[in-house]
Order: sequence, then C-alpha cells, then structure tokens
Amino acid sequence: MGVEKVLRCLSNSVSRFIHLVTFGVPKNLPCQKEYKDVAGSLKLFKRILDNIDDTHIHSDEILHKEFEELDVAVNEAREFIENWGFHSSKICGVVQSRELIVKIQSYSIKICETVFRSLESSLPPTSTTLADIQHCMEEFESLKLETASEKLEEAMKFIREGKVPPLEHLTEIIELLHLSSSQELLKESIAVEKENLKADKSNQVDHIVDLVFHIRETMVNLESLKAINGVSVPSYFICPLSLQLMFDPVIVATGQTYERDSIKKWLDHGFTRCPVTRQTLSHTNLIPNYTVKALISNWCDENNVKVNRTVDHNQPELESVSHLTQKDENGFDHRSPVESCSHSRTGSTSTAVSSSDYQHISVSNSGEIASDSGSGFSQWPSDGGNRNYPRTVSLPLDSSPNDITTSSLIEQLVNDLKSNSNSAQTKAAAELRFLAKNNMENRTMIGQSGAIQPLLQLLRSNIKITQEHAVTALLNLSINGNIKSMIAESGAIDPLIHVLETGNPCAKENAAAALFSLSLLEEYRVKIGQSGAVKPLVDLLRSGTLRGKKDAATALFNLSIFHENKARIIQAGAVKHLVELMEPESEMVDKSVALLSNLSSVPEGCLAIAKEGGIPLLVEVVESGTPRGKENAASILLQLCLGSPKYCRLVLQEGAVPPLVALSQSGTSRAKEKAQQLLSHFRSQRENASGRGKS
Repeated sequence: MGVEKVLRCLSNSVSRFIHLVTFGVPKNLPCQKEYKDVAGSLKLFKRILDNIDDTHIHSDEILHKEFEELDVAVNEAREFIENWGFHSSKICGVVQSRELIVKIQSYSIKICETVFRSLESSLPPTSTTLADIQHCMEEFESLKLETASEKLEEAMKFIREGKVPPLEHLTEIIELLHLSSSQELLKESIAVEKENLKADKSNQVDHIVDLVFHIRETMVNLESLKAINGVSVPSYFICPLSLQLMFDPVIVATGQTYERDSIKKWLDHGFTRCPVTRQTLSHTNLIPNYTVKALISNWCDENNVKVNRTVDHNQPELESVSHLTQKDENGFDHRSPVESCSHSRTGSTSTAVSSSDYQHISVSNSGEIASDSGSGFSQWPSDGGNRNYPRTVSLPLDSSPNDITTSSLIEQLVNDLKSNSNSAQTKAAAELRFLAKNNMENRTMIGQSGAIQPLLQLLRSNIKITQEHAVTALLNLSINGNIKSMIAESGAIDPLIHVLETGNPCAKENAAAALFSLSLLEEYRVKIGQSGAVKPLVDLLRSGTLRGKKDAATALFNLSIFHENKARIIQAGAVKHLVELMEPESEMVDKSVALLSNLSSVPEGCLAIAKEGGIPLLVEVVESGTPRGKENAASILLQLCLGSPKYCRLVLQEGAVPPLVALSQSGTSRAKEKAQQLLSHFRSQRENASGRGKS
C-alpha cells in the first residue's frame, strides 16, 4: 500500500475515532476521560497529517510501518468502545483500554518524531508545521492514565510475579471500580469468566481471573468484619460469589460451598470452572451442605439474627429477631423448620458430645451420638438425659441421616486445612467438625484421610474460631477408638494444652473433653498428667463456664485414677475450687464430690479438704444429696475420720450421725457400706475414749 493511501486510511480511522468518542461513548465505559484526551490530541495530529506533503516521506519505510501500526491501534480502540456493553468486565475494560491508549500514544509520538526529523531540513525553524508537530508530541507525552489503571497495573505486576497484591491495592481497586456491592462483584466475576472463555489461553486474562479471586477473598473478609447485632459474621458463612450470608449452601464437585442461587447463575452461563479453585468441575450437581447450614442456623439463633429471602434480588437479608421469636411457657423458641436449630450451648457453637458421655459411646440409627447406660465409671456421675447444656446441634429437618460424605469431599477439606488461606482453613475445620459428629463412617474416612496432623497444627492458630473448630473436630473424631489412638500418637497432648491456655471458652471446654477422651487410654493418662495439663485444667475448673468446669472436672477425675496425678491435682489448688463447687447452686455437687473422693485417698487430699472447709458441705451432701453424691461424700468422710481423730470430732460436731444412720439403711449398696463403716468407727472412737477415761 502506498504512502498516500496509508495516510488516507489513517486519517479516516482517526476521524471515526474522534467522532465516536465525542458523540457515542457508553456511560459506563472505563477510562472515558483518557479516551477524550486521546481524541483531543488526535485532532491536532490529524491536522498535521492533512498538511503533510507525502513527497517528503514517500521513501521512509519505518514511517510507513508506523502509520499502519497507528491505524490498527486506533481501529482497535474504536471497535473496543463500540463493542463495550453493560455486562462487560470493568477490570478487563480498564486493562485493555490502558494497552490501547498506550499504543496510540507511543505510535503517535514516534510518527511525530520521524516526521519532524524528515521535515526539519526542508522547512524553516519558524514553520508552523514544525511547531504543530512539537505541540502534538507534548500533548501525547502529557497524557496520564487514571488512578484505577495505575492501581490495576501495579496489582497485575504482583500477580505476574506469583505474589498476592497488597490489601491496600485491592481495596483501592474495589473502591475505584465500584465493586463493593455484592451484585457488582458477582456481575464482574461472570464477565471475567466470559472473557476467559473467549481468550483462548491468554495469560493476561488468566492474571485478571487471579485478581478477581483475590478481590472476592478480600471482600469476603471485609464482609465478615461487618457486625450484625454487634457480632461479626464468620467469613466461612459468606458465599464467595454473592458475598451474602448463605441461606441455602451447596457443595460443588471441587468441594467448595456456595449459595445455591449464585452458583446456579454461574453454571447457567455455561461456565465449567469452580469460581474459587478454578478447577474444572467434573459434574454440575449441587449437593446441599447441611453442615454449614446447621452452623449458620445455630449462629443466627445465638446472635438473634434472622435470614430471609428478599423478593427483589433473591439474596438473603438479615434482620434482628428479638421481636419476632415467640416462646412458650417453658421458654422454648417456636420457629419454622427451616430456621430451627438447637443451640449447642449458651454463647458457643460446640458440637461435641459431653465429656461424661465418653464413658461408653454408641451411635443411634439416626446418626446422633448417644451415651451407653452401661458406664464403666461407677463413681463418676452422668449429667443424665435432661441436660441444660447439650453439646449436640440438630441438623436442619431436611437433612438425611443416610447422607454419607464422599471421600473426594473429605479429601478436598483436608487439602483446605493445609491452605494458606485462613478462611479456607476455618471453613474446612468447621465442616469436618460436623461431619465427625454425625456419622461413624465419616469419622473413619476423616481419620484415615490425613486430617489429624493438620487439625493438630490448627490448634496453635491465632484465629480463635479456627482453633475452636479444629479442637472440636478432633474431639468428635476421638469417639472412634482407633482414631483416638491415632490422635494420641500424633502428639496431641501439647497442642490441646495450648488450647486450654489460649482458646476461647468453647475451645477450652472441648480441649478439656478431648484430654479426657485421650485419658481413657491408660498410658496417656500418665503422659497427660506428666505433660503439664493439670494446671490449666484446674484453671478451667476455677474460671470456666459451667460446661467448662464440668469438662475440667471430668478430665481431672479420670487423671486422678493414676496415683501420681492425685498429688499434682491437689498441688495445683483443685480442692479449694471443688469445695466451692459443692454448693447446691453450682450444679456441680456430684462431680465435685466424685473427684474429691479420689483425692481423699491420699493424706494431702484429706488435709486440703479439711483446710478448705469441706467437712460441713460433705455432711450436707450425705443428708440431702443425690444417691451417688451421698455415697461419695460418705466415702470422703470415712477417709477423713480414719486418718485423724481431729477430723472425726469435726464430722461429729456437724451432726453427721443421723444422716449416716439413714444412709446405712436406704442408700446404695456402697453407700450403706461406707455409712456403716463410719458409724462403726465413731463407736470405736467413743469406746476407746471411754476406756481411757475409766483407766
């Protein structure tokens, strides 16, 4: 093509571009100001082209090529603007616009420089043509790209280097491109995925997909910081696509969980990749995630949050339910089956069974954990069937007890435990926690899938909710005897002690229960006592929640079966707290008396019980306690009296004889035996004293 024809084509292309930018730019087109600035510079450039005498430049092959390249760049920019639509990707738009504008700028400056050199020898220095060319170069050189373009380029540089862009870069991009609303970000995610399908293995689009992933992850974390009723929403309750609290969470083939409506919209566009992992989906089935649904229902119940469908956007909305819930005369909430989920306990979301239930555990046909009535610990009291602080969390009524988790899902969750993403780790630990609770097969699969070691590592996490989910998952896994041994052999004792010392109340409770579970293995009863667990267990006995105190007492009771641990428990100051817990209002009388019964078998225990003022309370338990409490209290009083005449006198002064006589006639067989032995000892003491008096 001759120079004259090339110049004519370029001039026409520039004219069409200027006209489009002046009169037909879409309102939501990115880099609008920059396109208008380019159009203004090209007006001046076109005037120069129209005045060029092609006889001066017909032999310049380089200039000829630069004209053609600029013509291509201008037409690419025009076509990009013409094809821009409401559903186009903002990020791709800014990135492409930057490339196109830089091309036009670069080629225009090169042409100006070449033409200036070509004309400089044939035109006087005062020529207006040369002045116009210089002015045009200055115009193009002064073009500046908008902040969003600069921030995107900086972020893309990090991604090209395999790094995660800094948080400040991501938050600025979110703000500059108006991606802070869930609808806008979902629309952007879909638009970028469409670009990816069209791009045919473009590295540029791959990097943009990576960037959108990091933006979504940032937004999930920012959403989780927003308080509802003063409580932050856990990030793993938020759909990574919709950025909303999930109403109907479902699992896709890669094991990731999304809100059903959002992922369905994604799949309806024909996309075959998982939005988070970007792995190809082996199938498009959506499996209800009952574990996350139960977690969310429980969290909503505890924090007075109600999840409703909005009519306009088909997204969950949140509102306070303090005025919406109705209670019956017994204080129970009446809710619809969808939103009903029993509390794990006040102020926590624990899903483990009671430590006392670990004595013998079976699984009912419904998949719920149940305690075997044939307990092997005759002296340790059970909470019974009517417990005020149940650990179990009922799954929603639409869940099926026959849903067996696939090994591929568990494998994905175990991989997520090892992820660098705190959100992924927390979510995986939470799901494994529930899966381990509800199904025997699940416990076996999880235990054999390599989950134990990463769960133990998460016990040292600085994120409290992650730590809580991990310790509760291990507790529920330990129901299986073989897996209990695997957990113990994997070095669980020290990490569990760390949770006892640093965890939130629920995590501390379940760490104590987990130590109890491991202490059922005789050799670990010794190791736990030697490892430094006694002191934090006693601290939990002193300052924990009621559930925490019960768990601590249960663990200490089992440790006290090993003789050397009795001294450790006494030296750690447990007796003082156990005596305080013998007060009826503590709801811990039977457990306290049971543990004191073990500790009273050594002289240090008797001394501490008397010193802390335990004798009057023990006599009170003999008089008005439960059958098991009376039995253990009589046993302690017998140990005290056999060891010291002084303690014998104190017991008699508290009026112990009448309740002991009653117990010797109507108590349990062991209680009768202890009461009769104690009464016999009193008679013996009285006879000895009488004999000494006669002599």
